Order: sequence, then structure tokens, then C-alpha cells
Amino acid sequence: MIAASAVSVLAVLLVLAAWKDDRMISSDMGVTSAEVLSAGRLRSAVIFVTPDGETHNPKVGVLYPTKLTAGERINVEYLRSDPDLVRVAGRDARVAIIPALSVIVVSWALAVPALWLLGSPPARWWGAARARWSRTRVAR
Repeated sequence: MIAASAVSVLAVLLVLAAWKDDRMISSDMGVTSAEVLSAGRLRSAVIFVTPDGETHNPKVGVLYPTKLTAGERINVEYLRSDPDLVRVAGRDARVAIIPALSVIVVSWALAVPALWLLGSPPARWWGAARARWSRTRVAR
């Protein structure tokens, strides 16, 4: 139960971090065209030139890299004060919600049967939690 809870918290934090990055980019956004150097499901490398003439190749790649192909030209949005924070134009943290929910569902789908097989059915989890909560309320 602890592992599934930890995975769930991490998935939620991942979505919140993506949302924070999006807000930062939106607060001081620059838009330009970029070339995809390498493409993967989890990381894609891009190279682009900002209006000041500097070429940027963010070390961590581009945010929301799904369905990109190497050699493709795409529009990107970046934080002008830190061009290493860059996302594919038109994509935002909403694309992280479904994968995060999937991870949460799978972790609990594995945890619940495992706990059940170990002799701890869900009714006892909630009953024990309710009992602890009642004792702390009475103690106050």
C-alpha cells in the first residue's frame, strides 16, 4: 500500500511540475521553429535559433515529445529568460494527465490483489484507518 501510495504521489507531482513549467513558459514566452535531432517516446532533442541569433540545444530535450520524428521541423515555445526550458507548441501539461492516471491505476491494480493475497482485505484497511481516526478525534 505504501508503494502504490508513493507511486501515486509521484505521478501527481509529475503533472504539477509540468503545469509549473508551462506557467513559467507562458509568463515569458518566445516562439520559434526548431529541428528535431532525435526522437523518442520519453525524450526528443531539438535545436533552434532564438531572435538574438543564439543556437540552443536543450540538454534535457523538449517537453511533451510524443509523435515527433527526427528531421521534422516543428514550432516550439520556450522561456525567453532560459531557452533550455522548451515545449512543443500547442502542447501543455494536459498531455501528462492520462499517462499519470494510467500509472496510478496500474500501481493500485497491482497493490490491491497483492495486499489481498497477503491476507489484508480492503475492508480491514478502511476499518483500521477509521478506528485510528476515531481515536484521535476522541483524544482531542
